Order: sequence, then structure tokens, then C-alpha cells
Amino acid sequence: MSPLSTSRPGAQPSVSFEFFPPKSEAMATRLWDTVERLQPMAPDFVSVTYGAGGSTRERTHDTVRRIAQETHLRPAGHLTCVGATKEQVLSVAEDYWEAGVKHIVALRGDPPAGMGETFEQFPGGFEDSIDLIRGIREHRPELGRCFEISVSCYPELHPENRGWDAEIAFLKAKQDAGADRAITQFFFEPQIYLNFLEKARAGGVTMPIVPGIMLQPNFKGLKRISGLCGASLPDWLHELYDGLDEDEETRELVTANVAADLCRQLSDEGVNSFHFYTLNRAGLALSTCRLLGLKPNTSEAA
Repeated sequence: MSPLSTSRPGAQPSVSFEFFPPKSEAMATRLWDTVERLQPMAPDFVSVTYGAGGSTRERTHDTVRRIAQETHLRPAGHLTCVGATKEQVLSVAEDYWEAGVKHIVALRGDPPAGMGETFEQFPGGFEDSIDLIRGIREHRPELGRCFEISVSCYPELHPENRGWDAEIAFLKAKQDAGADRAITQFFFEPQIYLNFLEKARAGGVTMPIVPGIMLQPNFKGLKRISGLCGASLPDWLHELYDGLDEDEETRELVTANVAADLCRQLSDEGVNSFHFYTLNRAGLALSTCRLLGLKPNTSEAA
């Protein structure tokens, strides 16, 4: 195998992409450009997140519907428990289905005041992600059962954690409520994911657990996000970015290689699906995929 191989001969990794929510029309245009540039990579699916507290909800919904209607991609629509009643959330699920969106990412969501603040159930809304999953599955059974549902999980303890036993039990409850797949928060050491996977399997979680891979070349921003979500940044990562604050080009090269190397190490352990948090950086996502040996499928762009 070549040094850039990600898995055993004949095996190709599968990828999915997550996009950052547009906060303005200009950012929506940039997001759509990212969607179009990444379409030829033929990802398993793509998703568009909400902003903090669901602040970009409508633009997110509009973008997801447009992806379903104007591209060959399989979009996943995010639904959260934030700032909406059960009826309002399920109405969005109905709209997604009518638009051809058959995949839901079901999340509790960040508190309206931002990550790190206390979450409070919205009046008449879903209590948590488990309640949301059940609501989707039970909503008009001929519809709710047909959605594919992905959920989140934390390979390092969630900032609001109650210990590993409780966290694994909560993930198992998501599965029992009807989740099909879990996607992890980002991490940088393969053993973090492998240890978490072992805990999850021992706790009865059998659904696929896809590693989430961060593509954030702004190290100051990465430190801020990591502090909020509980993801550790190893010393070697600090050293790689040291002195690069004003060198964007080198930071992007470092970021792509760090992400690709992490995927290669996971692939050596039998992992073959990766979910990239792209932050709408099409070039960086394409560079990482190329380092993994993935090339565009030109028929997807037709």
C-alpha cells in the first residue's frame, strides 16, 4: 500500500460532510458554493447545522430543502428541541419529507444563551434528544418510521456529563428510541475514539458510531470550541500550530494532514466511515479527501 492508503487494498472510505449555518445572505452564497464543490466527492450524506440556540433555523431549513431539490446529494435535516413546540418541530419534519429529505439529525441542541449555559425545556417542546427521536418515530407512523435518524455522542465526556455509565446508557436509550447512527464530537487521538467505542459496545450500543473529524485551521477558534464541548487538544497539536497565527496557507496544510493522518490511523483499526465538520471550507475538505486517496466522481457533477 502507498503511504496515503487509508485501508486495506480494495476498500474505499466513505465520507459525509457537515456544513456551518449561514448567518447572512452572503454566507448562504458561500455555503452553496461549498455544497457544489463537494458534490463530486459523492458523500454518503451532508448536513447543515443550526446556529447557537437555533438562531439560523430558517436558513438551515431552506438550504437543506434546496440541496434535496437541486443536487444529487442526500441531505440530512437537523432538528433540535430548542425554541419550538413539539408540533412545530414535527411540522418541519413533514416539510423535510415533502421536499425529499429522508434523513434527520436529532439533537437536543445548545441552550439559546449558548454552549455552557443551562438548557431548559421549551414550553410544549421536547425534553431531550431521546424524547425527540421518539416523537419523530411515533409521528404518523407511515412517515416517522421511514426517516433515517442520526444522533450525536461524545467520545470524551460531555461538559454536562454524569459519568461514563450514564453517558453510555443515554446513548443506548437513543438507539432504543429509534436512532440508526451516532456521530461523535471531534477528537484528535485515535485511542479516544477506540476506547469510547469499546465502552459503547460493552453497554449494548450496536448502531454504527461514525468518528467526527474537525477541519478548523484557526487554532484560536479551535481552542474556544474545544473548551466549550470538552474535546482535548494534545500537546503535539499545540506545537504544530505554534507560530502560524498569521500564516493561513500553512495552517490549512497542517489541518488537512492532521485530519487525514487521524483517519488513516482509525482505518488501520477497521474504521471506514468519517464525518467531516467542514466549516464551509470546500478546499480544505477536498484536500483532506485527496490525502485519503478519494477522488471526485465526475458523474456527480453532471
